[in-house]
Amino acid sequence: MTKIAFVFPGQGSQSTGMGKDLFEKYESAKEYYKSADEIMGFSLSEISFDGPTEKLKETNITQPALFVHSYILTKLTGDRIKADCTAGHSLGEYTANAYANSIGFENGLELVKKRGELMKNSGTIQSGTMAALIGLSESAVAEICRKASEKGIVQPANYNCPGQIVISGDIPGVEEAIRISKEEPYKCKLAKKLEVSGAFHSELMRTSDHELRVALSNTEFKDSAIPIYTNVDGNPITSSEKIKGALSKQLVSPVRWELLIRNMIKDGVTKFYEIGSGKVLTGLIKKINQDAEVYNISSATDIENL
Repeated sequence: MTKIAFVFPGQGSQSTGMGKDLFEKYESAKEYYKSADEIMGFSLSEISFDGPTEKLKETNITQPALFVHSYILTKLTGDRIKADCTAGHSLGEYTANAYANSIGFENGLELVKKRGELMKNSGTIQSGTMAALIGLSESAVAEICRKASEKGIVQPANYNCPGQIVISGDIPGVEEAIRISKEEPYKCKLAKKLEVSGAFHSELMRTSDHELRVALSNTEFKDSAIPIYTNVDGNPITSSEKIKGALSKQLVSPVRWELLIRNMIKDGVTKFYEIGSGKVLTGLIKKINQDAEVYNISSATDIENL
């Protein structure tokens, strides 16, 4: 029997104009955007639809914008496609929880708003950065980070797919890791700093992590309707307490995306739907398993074609 997974993108997948077609075509989308604008205290919809692009790239705006867009798409799919399980990359895990009914739209957006603000401000508390290392194994990246830790803080942050690992830490640590990665015996194909406002998914997020834990503890979660595969260990959970625990560890833990997708496939998932802006996760999933069926739902046209 075919098992379907919905997966939700994280920061970096945003694009100016996302959601505008939904707003213009569906009354329910207008209502969700109206609610989102009220919760945010400014016109999130206007920035999503018309930019400016640099404004949309700001962490505290990107995250709510992606959450709202993906959530609306799940509501518009209705009963035409139902997922048997779900997951999201970093921020996308919050959208996955909203889809699985462990948290409501308003509470979910409040948490994402808080998360985005904390992550944006993390760079002012302690400057940090991230970099993608392409073409290296997990063991090689771990070794590079150990060596570079003599100069600063650096650790693996995203295990995205074979040969694509993102590292995170303070600027001296990440720069040293990049330098080492280009030398023998590693000869990294590409080592590139990312445009981020902080060292996400690293120990440098500990201060923000504490504040987010408080927000999570004050938010009501329910057991999820379907299994949610978590970023922190790639395993499926449904209990509200485990969901809170996984989200509370997320900011300071690496995203185990490759393991998560492999576990979904092992558990019988044969079709993946990336719900939201861009095709980042589609590319990663195909690199993890080239035989995987992956589809995208990002627009009103995609909804109509279901």
